[in-house]
Amino acid sequence: MQISFSPSIPADARLVARIVSKDALPGDLDAAVTGGAAAARFKGSEGQLFETFLDRNGTLVRLALAGAGDAAAGERAAGLEKAGAALTARYLTSGEEHLVLDLAGAALDAAGAASVLLGLRLRGWRHDAYRTRLKDEQKITLRQVTVVGAPEGAEAAWARESLVAEGVEFTRTLVAEPGNKIYPVSFVEACEKAFAGTGAELTVLDVAQMEALGMGALLGVGQGSEQPSRILAIRWNGGGGEKPTAFIGKGVTFDTGGISLKPGAGMWDMKWDMGGAGAVVGAMLALVRRKAKANLVGVVGLVENMPDGKAQRPGDVVTSMSGQTVEVLNTDAEGRLVLCDVIHWTQETFDPVQMIDFATLTGAMIISLGFEHGGLFANDDALADRLIAAGKATGDKLWRMPLAPEYDKLIDSPIADVKNLGPREGGSITAAQFLQRFVRNGTPWAHCDIAGMVWADKPGRTWDKGATGYGVRLIDRFVRDTLEG
Repeated sequence: MQISFSPSIPADARLVARIVSKDALPGDLDAAVTGGAAAARFKGSEGQLFETFLDRNGTLVRLALAGAGDAAAGERAAGLEKAGAALTARYLTSGEEHLVLDLAGAALDAAGAASVLLGLRLRGWRHDAYRTRLKDEQKITLRQVTVVGAPEGAEAAWARESLVAEGVEFTRTLVAEPGNKIYPVSFVEACEKAFAGTGAELTVLDVAQMEALGMGALLGVGQGSEQPSRILAIRWNGGGGEKPTAFIGKGVTFDTGGISLKPGAGMWDMKWDMGGAGAVVGAMLALVRRKAKANLVGVVGLVENMPDGKAQRPGDVVTSMSGQTVEVLNTDAEGRLVLCDVIHWTQETFDPVQMIDFATLTGAMIISLGFEHGGLFANDDALADRLIAAGKATGDKLWRMPLAPEYDKLIDSPIADVKNLGPREGGSITAAQFLQRFVRNGTPWAHCDIAGMVWADKPGRTWDKGATGYGVRLIDRFVRDTLEG
């Protein structure tokens, strides 16, 4: 979707949209429009839409009013994003090709205008690469948006937000692609293409290199697959000489469960078990392209978990890079095996000042929090508070869950240092406790279990059904507010 700015409404405009706060219809509207809006019970609530037609000098013009909610609300950006998204949802396949967004009189600052455009842009993403028989009324027609009446600084604000949108769209594409298209090697190739010429430094570890480093936990997950495992690190030095902040992602590009095979019904969803890795690389793409003034590294562990004759067995013991041994009670508790080696390697290689990992780690997280919040575990209160604040600001919400020594006994193994599965009770907590054993003492660390957030079965605030891009905006805002601010 092409978004541009203009000083005036184009003469050939056929679709014009206005942003309306709750109970605050613009005073310059025609009486017929005001009356129609009242009759339709349009109040300007978040995401509410009213549409009518006007005769302007003999030309029929479609006018849309998009509600942004209470102008005094604490989460104003959310309402503005919903207003923009509502316009896209209505007109994306409507036959209209060009929308004029008239912000005159909307009482928005530059950030507010950018929020409208971000919602409008993100709601327009679709993955139609394999849909060859779409009917005309199902095809995207809306390709151009012209913004008029924008406040001072809006174009610059949108230039930055558009790069965040590109990061979200990159993540959504990776998550939406099927497992026969995105696997460890092709994931790396997609990133190499996306980051080419950006100034970021990419490092790739292959199986032989990981074997030499002793990454028995990660390699054990992927040993049953024909697709070789990889680690990808993306380094960006934008903030001087200080140690980097590390973002770590679980990238199980398809998860059958291995020998502990998942039920067949719904297994197709497991193409998005790399959603944590997708969030990390999408966020890094946005941060690198906007030249974030911070030292950052994004590291993702990429494997495919398959059940062939070479796959690891329940009961096997593997040795992680840290030297800790793990009894693998269930091969479907594989994400923590990937992350423990990635966490250790990241500390050994980059000595980060803090680490935050993102992983679709446990179904238990969905039982706890549903599809409204990701779970947050942290060994540092200040880091947890900053991540929660970033989530509230962007809509990628997090809810803090406990870590405590009392849970450790649930994953103690009788024959190894730790087992990869605790009891059913507190399953997300014991998974986080497992990861914490691989974090060096004193390193601030947070674990975001986002199992319920990377894919949606119904449209949301700025997404249609499918990949949400969760985590990209959270990471970007965390960097803005805590590392660049």
